[in-house]
Amino acid sequence: MSHHIIEFRDVGFTYPDGTEALRDVSLRITHGEAVGIVGPNGAGKTTLIMLMNALLLPVKGEVIIGEIPVTRGTIKKVRQTVGVVMQNPDDQLFMPTVSEDVSFGPMNIGLPEEVVKSRVEEALKEVGCLHLKDRPPHRLSGGQKKAVAIAGVLAMKPDILVMDEPTSGLDPRARRNLIELLRGFTHSKLIVTHDLDLVLDLCERTVVLSEGRVLADGPSIEILLDKELMNRAGLELPLSASNYV
Repeated sequence: MSHHIIEFRDVGFTYPDGTEALRDVSLRITHGEAVGIVGPNGAGKTTLIMLMNALLLPVKGEVIIGEIPVTRGTIKKVRQTVGVVMQNPDDQLFMPTVSEDVSFGPMNIGLPEEVVKSRVEEALKEVGCLHLKDRPPHRLSGGQKKAVAIAGVLAMKPDILVMDEPTSGLDPRARRNLIELLRGFTHSKLIVTHDLDLVLDLCERTVVLSEGRVLADGPSIEILLDKELMNRAGLELPLSASNYV
């Protein structure tokens, strides 16, 4: 399905202060793939996310979402196709109640009220938070906030799900619940994270970024257990690495 494809073609991005965040990045993610994006701080991971969701536009090369180039004229369509859950759920939760937060996106694109109501209920059920629908978001636990932020994205029915540090701040139970939730998302998903054990658990493919370039791209079990490669990337082996020896 072409609308589930992400492609970077020789992409470069430089910030106004002269920081070169991405250099000659080329990669293609196809329908149904679960891909981990890893690398040290400053490797370009956040910039990559922002380009996927048209929060930034490439300075060089092309970003293609489905068959749509990311340009100023395609921002709305791209953002309906790619759902991004940011690292801090407080950045996405700003309405008085959980249900109002989850309904914000569908209402904003003009969906009928009954459709919005159905999507909100479905998304909250999917993340196990329907019982919280009338709760103020600021009264939720960290894990609940993360789940509600995911529901807000799922209510938009994106073809591609991108998550930035999804396990950050979660306790072990909330982390397990999140993993099961992500397993159930059958479309393309990208997980940008320092949690290499999460990537081993969920992603069959890993892309390693270093200094704005793709350092490695291949099967997660090969990439993440390669001690020399991890050293070059400034990363540690996953804690669960010994389970794969």
